[in-house]
Amino acid sequence: MLWIGDDWAEDHHDVEVQDDTGRKLAAARLPEGVEGIAKLHALIARHGGEDLDAADVVIGIETDRGAWVQALTAAGYQVYAINPRQAARFKERYATSGAKSDRGDAHALADMVRIDRDQLRPIAGDSDQAQAVKVVARAHQTLIWERTRTFQRMRASLREYYPAALNAYADLTLTSTDALELLIKAPTPQTGAKLTRTQITSVLARHGRRHRDSKTNTIHTALREQHLTLSEPVTAAYAATVVAHARVLVALNEQIDAMEAQVKAHFLAHPDAEIYLSMPGIAEITGARVLAEFGDDPARYASAKARKNYAGTSPITRASGKTRTVQARFVRNNRLADALQRQAFCALRSSPGARHYYDKQRTRDLDYNPALRQVGNRLVGILHGCLRTRTFYDEATAWAHHTQLKAASA
Repeated sequence: MLWIGDDWAEDHHDVEVQDDTGRKLAAARLPEGVEGIAKLHALIARHGGEDLDAADVVIGIETDRGAWVQALTAAGYQVYAINPRQAARFKERYATSGAKSDRGDAHALADMVRIDRDQLRPIAGDSDQAQAVKVVARAHQTLIWERTRTFQRMRASLREYYPAALNAYADLTLTSTDALELLIKAPTPQTGAKLTRTQITSVLARHGRRHRDSKTNTIHTALREQHLTLSEPVTAAYAATVVAHARVLVALNEQIDAMEAQVKAHFLAHPDAEIYLSMPGIAEITGARVLAEFGDDPARYASAKARKNYAGTSPITRASGKTRTVQARFVRNNRLADALQRQAFCALRSSPGARHYYDKQRTRDLDYNPALRQVGNRLVGILHGCLRTRTFYDEATAWAHHTQLKAASA
């Protein structure tokens, strides 16, 4: 077999090829793209011989996506996506000085897949449909996160010079396009106080707001409240900053809506979509995020426990001597953890079994988040069973044990 470490950069790859004994057969810097892949194939053929099977080539690389990785898996090589954190810890066995080089990283990655391959996770064989869902779902969520960051910056500026706007548009939420349009139209306390009821109502009507009269009165009154003010030049500077952020938020709102349509379209085209949608607490967006992060490779998770461990919903045990503690997993896929937390929260209202299980955790003196995490952990196990057996979620089957206990205690 050949063992290869691939330390990738934006425009090149440093690779090292080893044999079964760890002897370095070759090291090279390859360009990104078709030319680099062709040179890698030639390097493997030169040192592996004509009889080498593609499955006997094992490659370690610190990423699981991109055209380069897809080309490696398409060639039939065994590809392991290594967490950079794992690689950094592995390299400490060579030296504790913290010295680093691209060739040294390639050597460490080759050693990792040769020595610790059984402890590593191979790249999932997800379908093209699942990969498409992952691309749009992550892009959609990233845009939402970017909107939140931009809003926080804008809100911080408004607190400094125009707190009346925060009060006035609180009922609309400041990230809504109508509130942003009003803020762009009147970005200072002086211009805000001059907004008429007609101007406010017309903006709310254009965006389809209900109860426009009451909202108009609230905004009109709040914009005329007395607050401490800053000097005119400082106010103008803050206003320019807020308008810039507001225009970015308007663009983000537009693109988030467009990307949401893409997420729904790609998710609903996937054959597993109906199974995901049958689960309590899951709609199109949450389902797309969960599917994107779990993938659809049927061989990726050997058991429900393996899926729970990857999701980060199952606890970890720390035991040393007489000390033993059970803790939550904080090193996990945050995108997946966020989606599962949302699913668990929504499931409390749509699933009697989930609600009963949550209440049972609270009676054990668990706080809100740990109890909700336990619900999410249970739902991940149920999802694994549904996907494995290709069946839809059934409330009576999923929570049969807890339903029987509840009936017995009644």
